[in-house]
Amino acid sequence: MKNYTGEQIRNIGMGSHSGAGKTSLVEAMLFTMGATTRLGSVEQGNTVSDYNEDEIERQISISTSLLHGEWNKHKINIVDTPGFFDFFGDVISGLRSIENVMLLVSAASGVEVGTEQVWELSEKYEKPVTFIINKMDRENVNFDALIASMRERLGHNLLPVQIPVETGHNFYKLIDVFKMKMLTFPQDKSGKPSVEEIPDDLKGKAEELRTQLIEAVAESDDALLEKFFDAGELTPEEFQDGFKKAYLNRKIFPIFCTSSTHNVGISNLLDFIVEFAPSPAHMPPLKSIEGKERKPTDNEPLTAFIFKTVSEAHVGELSLVRVFSGILESGSEVLNATQGTSERVGQIFDLSGKNKQNVDELHAGDIGALVKLKGTHTGDTLNSKNQPFQLPKLDLPEPLITLAVQPKSKGDESKISTGFHSLHEEDPTFVTRFDPELKQSIIAGQGELHIDIIVKRLKQKFGVEVNLKDPKIPYRETIKTKADAKYRHKKQSGGAGQFAEVWMRIEPKPRGEGVEFTNSLVGQNVDRVYVTSVEKGVNAACEEGVLAGYHVVDLLVDFYDGKMHPVDSSDIAFQIAGKAAFKEGFMQAKPILLEPIYDIEVKVPEEFMGDVMGDISSKRGKISGMESGGSFQIIKAKVPLAELHKYSTTLRSMTQGRGIFTQRFSHYEELPHEMAQKVIERAKKEKEEE
Repeated sequence: MKNYTGEQIRNIGMGSHSGAGKTSLVEAMLFTMGATTRLGSVEQGNTVSDYNEDEIERQISISTSLLHGEWNKHKINIVDTPGFFDFFGDVISGLRSIENVMLLVSAASGVEVGTEQVWELSEKYEKPVTFIINKMDRENVNFDALIASMRERLGHNLLPVQIPVETGHNFYKLIDVFKMKMLTFPQDKSGKPSVEEIPDDLKGKAEELRTQLIEAVAESDDALLEKFFDAGELTPEEFQDGFKKAYLNRKIFPIFCTSSTHNVGISNLLDFIVEFAPSPAHMPPLKSIEGKERKPTDNEPLTAFIFKTVSEAHVGELSLVRVFSGILESGSEVLNATQGTSERVGQIFDLSGKNKQNVDELHAGDIGALVKLKGTHTGDTLNSKNQPFQLPKLDLPEPLITLAVQPKSKGDESKISTGFHSLHEEDPTFVTRFDPELKQSIIAGQGELHIDIIVKRLKQKFGVEVNLKDPKIPYRETIKTKADAKYRHKKQSGGAGQFAEVWMRIEPKPRGEGVEFTNSLVGQNVDRVYVTSVEKGVNAACEEGVLAGYHVVDLLVDFYDGKMHPVDSSDIAFQIAGKAAFKEGFMQAKPILLEPIYDIEVKVPEEFMGDVMGDISSKRGKISGMESGGSFQIIKAKVPLAELHKYSTTLRSMTQGRGIFTQRFSHYEELPHEMAQKVIERAKKEKEEE
């Protein structure tokens, strides 16, 4: 295996809406680079990147895969990310590891919600973006209209650097605006074009695009602009250097055209990546969360980032790693700066799909895989010993669907817990926990497909199965008015008796202020030692719930008087009396149930806005605002959690898979009386059945 320096490496990340053809494009790139001997197909299930059983079966990418090939003596690392929204966490982690984003747009569909998501992520990470209009061999493609739509939606600094001579089944000729030549690709899919002069009828259009490109490069830099005004043109060197700088600084976004299945346009895309895309060595210094800086070279101390964990049969867990500075060596002792622990680096693999090759080291800028790190997780930073330099952790999306799990067979609880925690390591957007309040094991993820895949992998890898059911809603109990209660606890059955009398006032507090316990005892009726006993009793009642078994919140309790017995009073007697007095007062103070309300943001194409808003209203949601984002609308609303179960599936079916949403807890508010009664009745029934 060759060793490549940072100058000879190009790291690219493939992103798009689902179905734009990323996996097929990667196949064509690998084939053109000579890394494979045939063009794999998603339909036939024989692609290099989608090698997982679930991916082959569903014909979609589920996990990020790492691939590479060599082109013009440069190593091109390709991070192929999923397009389906349930797996967007992999896009977030994958794009952290690369310099250049390749954003695919399907010629048949144009810009979709997933396109915009990757675009916004590239903006957040400040990554240069190359647009690739794929599937140009489809019928009825209007190239000019597509370009106009992309520029309107994503910005006017998107510039075509190619023109198709024809689209549809005759798409095999391109005008290259960089070289100002026509490229004719062979129809046997071998991928190497012949170079010819531009036909007269397309010269004008090509020259117009070339002028636009030169002007955009000149405008990106004041010194170049001055030269351009003086000379009326730029030298080839000025243009190339200026384009590289403008591309790196996100001032120009080139647009390429391809047909991945016919291997058209791939070789010149690879030429562009090598000639114009920045190498890791050309990137600005790294910044740590402490504000320190390191240059992206071999000479600096080690900085490596674990961006993904995958589990491989016969190998175990592999940590996909991007080396940002220094050299990562097999057998070395490194510092996990995130966890504050040391790790020994075992085998290092150069990875391409499921194919692995042992290497001794990875240089600054390279990407590979490490085997079985003890305490290192996705999002952790590895450093040279005693030289901590922590990179920011991954900002992953909150779960959108929550389900309760039960083992299908008794005694499998431990295996299930181990399995789910291992699957969380592979995919941190999948979350598992035991909820002591609801007494349920909970799993949460990005959508039903996400959860289906997780449960299937639990069975495949750990041999255990679970039943899924709707999780309980964490309602809260509180009161609307003041009440006064007096409770005497008296028990005499031979030997020492029990006696305690508690007088208590309770009143509501503003929402979110919790339970406050006070005492206003005067005189000697109750010894002050029993105040904490009464408080314990009140806290126990609040924990257990009074109405329907849910936590009590937002009220003030004042223990203001009572009675005690010199012999029979005790800590336990006052706990019992305190708990009973509180329950009595609570039931007199117009008790109510509160339900959790969530803020949701729904992003949908404009044509579905009416349907989505109507659906939100039917879920007792309150629209709180709307924003326009091109031909997408962002609807903001507050919706009860009880109405959001499996909302991701509802939204997708309502918007033909083009709607996405996020949710975050907002506050609690009163549950309507009729619904509260149903919850209370259900709680009583469950208690009787226990």
